[in-house]
Amino acid sequence: MHQKQPETYSSPSMLIASTWMPLAASWLLMGLERPIVGAFMARLAAPEINLAAFASVVFPLSLIIESPIIMLLAASTALSKDWEWYRLLRNFMVGLAFMLTAIHMIVAFTPVFDFLVTTVLNIPAPIIEPARIGMMIMTPWTASIAIRRFYQGILIRYGQSRWVGVGTAIRLLALMVGLLWGVGMESLTGIVIGTFAIVLGVLSEAAVIRFYSHPILKKLQQMPPIQTEPPSFKKFLKFYIPLAWTPLITLLALPIASAALSRMPSPIESFAVWPILGGLVFLFQGIGLAYQEVVVALIEKPTYFLPLRRFAFQLAIGNSAVLLFIAMSPLAEFWFMTLSGLSQELTTLGRSTLWLAILFPALTVLESWFRGILVHAHATRGIIEAVALYLIVCTLILGFGIYLGTVTGIYMGYTAALCGLAMQTLWLKFRCQQFQKRKA
Repeated sequence: MHQKQPETYSSPSMLIASTWMPLAASWLLMGLERPIVGAFMARLAAPEINLAAFASVVFPLSLIIESPIIMLLAASTALSKDWEWYRLLRNFMVGLAFMLTAIHMIVAFTPVFDFLVTTVLNIPAPIIEPARIGMMIMTPWTASIAIRRFYQGILIRYGQSRWVGVGTAIRLLALMVGLLWGVGMESLTGIVIGTFAIVLGVLSEAAVIRFYSHPILKKLQQMPPIQTEPPSFKKFLKFYIPLAWTPLITLLALPIASAALSRMPSPIESFAVWPILGGLVFLFQGIGLAYQEVVVALIEKPTYFLPLRRFAFQLAIGNSAVLLFIAMSPLAEFWFMTLSGLSQELTTLGRSTLWLAILFPALTVLESWFRGILVHAHATRGIIEAVALYLIVCTLILGFGIYLGTVTGIYMGYTAALCGLAMQTLWLKFRCQQFQKRKA
């Protein structure tokens, strides 16, 4: 199946674009999730408290718990070569999903939550109870993400990436249904409505992605094994463990940032703006993140290396150029005030911080290009080294911000993230040099 698909395209560029566009659309639609939820919560009672609870506790903790499954997408795209590899990956996915869901429940429903939120993160007292409720509601999140990312990888590998975009569109539709239903229930708070809608959306997407992957699995089961050597779980772990640590280390920056921002000037204001600004920036970063799986799926094909590299650099420049235009135009105020419902004071804070994020989209595209090369080469150690460098740089700058005690928290947070992402991308480039010379 996978081998026959490229012949339907007249050039590598067309295949690259046709593979990337549905994935970019999926990330773009998924990127709308947080801004939409934030816009609803901003218009309900106690908006600053609920937005801060979601941005500083619920979202970062949920992401950290699910982080070991994030790279299932790359693993599934790279390794779902035949039925035996599929079965090994599927069993691994199920076991990991159960284990991480249990960890989420321990955090959400036991005194572990109080220790993390009050002692470790030092979150302001008004935020704690709304955040606890949000974490409880988010319990199904991890398993749903495991299912959708695993089967998305299979769809991408076998030339069916369009269904990834369809699944995300259904996710967004279910999200809107959940939000509108919640708003109609006047007794519910913003954090309850927002987290319920997010869970409903991701459950719907997981079901749709699994449904669309079924025809591929039927054909895969009937195909003869590609390799004479049976898949090795030990070999898979050597490939996957560095990948699993990668998002975990990256996401550790979120609670570190939450703990740092809570110790800097204007913590409530910074936490309230964080999800709204992060939602805008993520729209463009998602477009770049989608490119990693394109690289993994297509770089093994003859003559595709140079077109893939050219596409990456063009996408990087265009991606940041659009965000720059938004920062320079009235669209920024429209996003923060009109669409997201922030006050004039918070809108001013968000607009000024946006300038620190202009390079995020370009760096994300380049990062995806280099990471795709390393995943294809099974040289995943370089990826974990890069994210470790990212975390170190972020932590040092945030610590310096606490030491200064004079700069608004969100400014220091985005400065740290920008410097960390730049260093991470440079290290990935360094690690890819030998593989690029071999391919070019």
